[in-house]
Amino acid sequence: MKLPLTSDTAVTSRNAIVLISVVAAGATLYWLRDILTPLAMAIFLMIMIAGIERWLVDYARIPARFAGVTSVGLVVLGFLGSLWIIVDGAAGFFTDASGVAGSIGPRLDQIILDVSRMAGISDPPTFRDLVAGVDIRGWLTVAAVQVQGAASGAFFVLIYLGFLIASKQGFKKKIVNMFPDRSRRHEAVEVFERVRGGVEGYLWVQAVTGVMICLVAWVLMRVVGLQNAEFWTFVIFIVGFIPILGGAIAGLAPPLFALVQFESYWPALILLVGLQIVLFVVGNVIQPRMQGDNQNIDPIAVLLALAFWGKMWGVAGMFLSTPLAVMAMAILAEFKASRWMAVLLSGDGNPYAEQDGEEDDRKKSSIFGRISGLIRR
Repeated sequence: MKLPLTSDTAVTSRNAIVLISVVAAGATLYWLRDILTPLAMAIFLMIMIAGIERWLVDYARIPARFAGVTSVGLVVLGFLGSLWIIVDGAAGFFTDASGVAGSIGPRLDQIILDVSRMAGISDPPTFRDLVAGVDIRGWLTVAAVQVQGAASGAFFVLIYLGFLIASKQGFKKKIVNMFPDRSRRHEAVEVFERVRGGVEGYLWVQAVTGVMICLVAWVLMRVVGLQNAEFWTFVIFIVGFIPILGGAIAGLAPPLFALVQFESYWPALILLVGLQIVLFVVGNVIQPRMQGDNQNIDPIAVLLALAFWGKMWGVAGMFLSTPLAVMAMAILAEFKASRWMAVLLSGDGNPYAEQDGEEDDRKKSSIFGRISGLIRR
């Protein structure tokens, strides 16, 4: 006997299909992570190129035929320069660290002794006792594999980026052929613009606030005399794109290394207090004002996205977690069956603000418009 299909049954079936589709998509993303990770990085570099190109045309008044080449060159050079700074800076860091390697053990023993006295422990363990069961060789092997994977991944990112740039010319024709109906085509373009705006806003807010943090951090590290201050400054800028964990690394790593380098605790204390103050001011005062409506993402969703994409794609997934969450929210909001997911991801229950469709208003509310307005003032 065939049971009648009620509205509640239809909704339940639809939600079940959506849930199964999400699980299947997650499994596919995990199995194809070696292919999709460099592709995702290339797509976000492409978004950066498009944003810089528009800024060069709208605000720098560079002709469009030159703006495209200039933006590609800037992004590619910045990407390659970042890799060079990481490799060269890491080599210099370990070279300089080898000079004080002989004093690391005694210094750490002294730190452990001082902390134990404050805690009332009479017979504290030594540093050698604490690391006796740690597989240092295994950690170094894993680190070497990660470096090799990052180098090969960067090569594939550039290959994907080249093909994306080559296929950019036919994108408009593809949209027309995919959506012959003008109204549906307009909706698809709006979704694309919303995704691009959210991702672009996140990348540029993080970049601008990262520069602010790095300037203060570099001054503090140079004042106390921390070795490899430039390398640590760049590390702070890069990890700033990782939500939650980036701030913890930026605020704790330099003070910890200052503990080992200096015999006094004051340099480490100055770095710790100074970095925590600048991170607090930027994270709670400056950054929310710059973000505006660009990232209407619930903080719990940001944390879950960090854990999910970190598990799926490793460190690259952590860097891309928030942009991917912004993208997912914008896409899920367009379908009735999945809109409830977008509502849960949003910060205020509205997955996206209503657009008035006026180009001037979009320019004024964009991150490029805000930065240009600050520069002009």
